[in-house]
Amino acid sequence: MTDRPNVLSLVLAGGEGKRLMPLTADRAKPAVPFGGTYRLIDFVLSNLANSDLTKIAVLTQYKSHSLDRHISQTWRMSTLLGSYVTSVPAQQRTGKQWYQGSADAIYQSLNLITDDDPDYIVVFGADNIYRMDVEAMLTAHIDSGLDCTVAGIRVPRSEASAFGIIDADASNKIIQFLEKPADPPGLPDSPEESFASMGNYIFTKDAFVKCLTEDADDENSKHDMGGNVVPYFVGRGRAQVYDFTQNDVPGSTEKDHSYWRDVGTIDAYHLAHMDLVSVLPEFNLYNRKWPIFTLQPQLPGAKFTLRGNAEDSIVSAGCIISGGDVDRSVLSPNVNIDKWAKIEESILFHNVRIGRNAVVRRAILDKNVVVEDGAEVGVSREADLARGFYVSEAGITVVAKGGRVTAQ
Repeated sequence: MTDRPNVLSLVLAGGEGKRLMPLTADRAKPAVPFGGTYRLIDFVLSNLANSDLTKIAVLTQYKSHSLDRHISQTWRMSTLLGSYVTSVPAQQRTGKQWYQGSADAIYQSLNLITDDDPDYIVVFGADNIYRMDVEAMLTAHIDSGLDCTVAGIRVPRSEASAFGIIDADASNKIIQFLEKPADPPGLPDSPEESFASMGNYIFTKDAFVKCLTEDADDENSKHDMGGNVVPYFVGRGRAQVYDFTQNDVPGSTEKDHSYWRDVGTIDAYHLAHMDLVSVLPEFNLYNRKWPIFTLQPQLPGAKFTLRGNAEDSIVSAGCIISGGDVDRSVLSPNVNIDKWAKIEESILFHNVRIGRNAVVRRAILDKNVVVEDGAEVGVSREADLARGFYVSEAGITVVAKGGRVTAQ
């Protein structure tokens, strides 16, 4: 694009994340740690920064302190060049109520749009794992001449009933937007696939502001981006789908091209971590051409003593594996694992301590959890439930922040 447009990016980060409890008991969903050193919000912010879209407002609401702190400490850009990442809390600008939905969150923050006066507005969620060249999507939006572009990912039609589904014609214009349909429509070029909405949108400013204003006046609206705003543009023939499979990110591999994961449940969150640790990972954190940025802790490198071992795992700075054995797991900074302990297919957050002869299997241990000598977690579903730990449908045990696992 020769004449670069003025673009404002709004990141929706106010979600409570109930399905990720107890990881979200004390933090907003976008602030949940991921991949050892990152937080979920780092992925969308990195995509925007790598796409040279560096005027970003993050709309927060639910238990946002750790999220606000992370943004203020990590995401500093050159204000001299007009770049910024700013956290915007709910402010009750339009009345004595908090955000009533994702569209209402933007409506209550219309001052951001008025002050910046952008040509286009990027609206992305804050809690999915993927890489995306957002500027390529923006170019497709501008070239279309339409008012709304929705990013869509191809999913098997047999699984599409779990998603918001985009029914589009051969020119990518959206015909209808369907919420978890029983009979999902196939794609014109692939009848056994459907377009699922990624929750990522680009709008032309004037049309978007008009839509938000009308939606705010509609007492029957749920003020939801997918449920109300997108259908508004679809009904006027002004919306298109952007095929995520057409998005090329520098440095991507054949395996992780078009990788996108909704980590909204404990089981999905655990599976996404398992995608990281294989020899040829489903999602490659080591792509230096499109890095994921975060604030790295000031800690020494990981240390392995007394024949401590880690296989097919991510081990962060400050960890000490002293005679223990780690397999297919992700260790956040400053984890300590003592002699003869066994860690399998697990995710250990910052400052976790694992005692001698302890066993941790298919478990997620939040910050500062202590597993005592000889204790087991994730080995027996019944025992974990009896001790008050959360156990998911797939059998992933979660120990909340600061918890203690005692030997039986």
